[in-house]
Amino acid sequence: MSETFYVVPQAAHEALVIAAYRQRGFGEKESAQAAQMASMATHHGIRTHNALKALHLDELFGSGAPVPGCKPNAVVQKKPSRFAAAEVWDAQQKLGQAVAVDAIERCIQLADQYGVGTVSVDNAFHYLWGGGYVMEAAKRGYIAYTNCTATLAEVVPFQGKFPTLGTNPHSWGFPTTEALGYPIVIDWATSVIAMGRVQVLKREGKPLPPDAAVDKDGKITLDPNQAVSLLPFGAHKGYGLSLINEIVAGFIGGSLPTIRSRTHVPGEKQACAFFFQVIHPEAISSGVFAQGRTQSQNVKAVLADVLGHGNENCMLPGQLEANFALRSRKAGGLLFSEAEVKAFNEIAEHVGVKPFDLSQLPTG
Repeated sequence: MSETFYVVPQAAHEALVIAAYRQRGFGEKESAQAAQMASMATHHGIRTHNALKALHLDELFGSGAPVPGCKPNAVVQKKPSRFAAAEVWDAQQKLGQAVAVDAIERCIQLADQYGVGTVSVDNAFHYLWGGGYVMEAAKRGYIAYTNCTATLAEVVPFQGKFPTLGTNPHSWGFPTTEALGYPIVIDWATSVIAMGRVQVLKREGKPLPPDAAVDKDGKITLDPNQAVSLLPFGAHKGYGLSLINEIVAGFIGGSLPTIRSRTHVPGEKQACAFFFQVIHPEAISSGVFAQGRTQSQNVKAVLADVLGHGNENCMLPGQLEANFALRSRKAGGLLFSEAEVKAFNEIAEHVGVKPFDLSQLPTG
């Protein structure tokens, strides 16, 4: 049976989120961009990266931290570059969602002009749901990619025992709406499970899945009460994907992963680094497709072949998000659990905004 959610009007949700960021000193535009990305995540069923997570992250490690990792109203500095299609930005610890929205938009502009565009970002606060940025580009007809270093190092490298890596994914978006009705979006953590899942299992008194976490001595544990760090999925394969984030960040300007968002270390940078790339499909087209197909028709034929031969029940990345988006549209708003609505109401009381009346909200 499908879970029941309360339907919150998107405008009301964004007004509350904007008010929360504005109270913390953030500017109008960056607050609106953060609210926009929070709505997008919820609209597509990404409950792990909604506004509650974003505001909590800012409280713990951002503008609310003892040594702020995020500076309201920071101004991004564009660094000099001899490469017309590749820009490098110093975000000056600006709110990650605001930086990322602008960065993916700039990549699209560069791709329109040069066929491909990249924006590398140093010294930023975390941008939350990476899949949202590439999805937006894919919906507009582009191939897009991003990666980001994690706020905290929580993942132990393959055959190691101390966490030096993040859980962050490599997010890809592909313009397959014409072929499928939605864009393919490949976006998942590089650890077996997320730390939030560990907390859920701890509350429920349930064991961890095998080979998902280690205790303080670096030994694999099934006890969520003993878990202090996570393991990469697929052993050396997930480790390699996690490592890519740190290597790319190292080339951009990112510093040591084990000190990120922790106690201030003089002379070190402790913020996140991002990488964005957008490719115009025409820039990679040979123009010679079998059977005289167009590029779009060729992509559709390839996907049909992948899902043929008895694989018709297989799911494509992005399909769950597309299905949840349909549910959100049918409901006429954003879907939140009762606990989530109550958490928003606590924020509303704190910022002086009228809370949501559960008895008056429709369900969907």
